[in-house]
Amino acid sequence: QVQLVESGGGLVQAGDSLRLSCVVSGRSFANYLMGWFRQAPGKEREFVAASTWNQRRNLERTVYAPSVKGRFTISRDNSNNIIHLEMDKLGPEDTAIYFCACATSLSAAVGEDRAYDYWGQGTQVTVSS
Repeated sequence: QVQLVESGGGLVQAGDSLRLSCVVSGRSFANYLMGWFRQAPGKEREFVAASTWNQRRNLERTVYAPSVKGRFTISRDNSNNIIHLEMDKLGPEDTAIYFCACATSLSAAVGEDRAYDYWGQGTQVTVSS
């Protein structure tokens, strides 16, 4: 069983930055596909970013939704089992509950809910204009 706990959400103004973190239990974090999703009021949950780790090359591979690419950065700390989401230039359209998610087996469908086995409870991000 893998548990995920998010933190770092809050209320910020447009243009501000915010950093979300997700602590993951489990002994094989470096092997996990990790993702961030978000759900705005009245909307379906959508993909934000994902990270995988290539242990042979010691290299992180990241994927972003077009709406956040260039503003958000996903990064992983394999030593401490933490996945971060650095969010810059936030706008009201980024207001949502943000969830981190974990897949214990790699999938090509990194942007789809069905690829992930475990989810955190979510952390609220509110951006005022």
